[in-house]
Amino acid sequence: MTDFLKSTGLMLVLLNPFLVIVYLVDAVKKLDRSQFRRVLIKAGFIAAPIFCCFVLLGSAIFTDIIHAEFASFRIFGGIVFLVIGLQFVFRGTTAIEGLRGESKNLVGSIAMPILVGPGTISASVVIGQRHDSLTACGAVVAGVAVCVLVMIILKSLHDYVLPRRERLIDRYIEVAGRITALFVGTISVEMIMQGVRSWGNKF
Repeated sequence: MTDFLKSTGLMLVLLNPFLVIVYLVDAVKKLDRSQFRRVLIKAGFIAAPIFCCFVLLGSAIFTDIIHAEFASFRIFGGIVFLVIGLQFVFRGTTAIEGLRGESKNLVGSIAMPILVGPGTISASVVIGQRHDSLTACGAVVAGVAVCVLVMIILKSLHDYVLPRRERLIDRYIEVAGRITALFVGTISVEMIMQGVRSWGNKF
């Protein structure tokens, strides 16, 4: 049970609902509670099966099916998140809305690349190596469920506090978003460098 909780915790840390909610601030402001809940749950239903596929198949998805090195995925994923981080630094919270596109695509764009990213996919592979298939899938699904639940609670808190402290919340989101962007940009560069080093070790 302890190993199961550790694996669920690993998934939850990488999903990081407190970070994701900053990226979804435009959706938090525009959607009412029921709409936001439906969108998140649908995104969770997309993300969880993808994670389970990586739990069951591991890195074989890249080597045997796609015929590509996992390092390539890490480099590309790092570039994607580096672009997001740079946009957030220079444009603030409006950057994510522009990158995601119209609201009709919101579910898919939350599922990927916000929930399903290089970090969470790598964690799924590791969790699949730690446990039997059923336990590993349970751990990643539990991580997604808790992440979605926390973000729904944060949305409720936002709607409760907003009428009383709107300017304070807007200022906090702007500052937190830019600080988060620095963190994401740093991790993105590290992912790119790890991918490059993995490629370099093959020569």
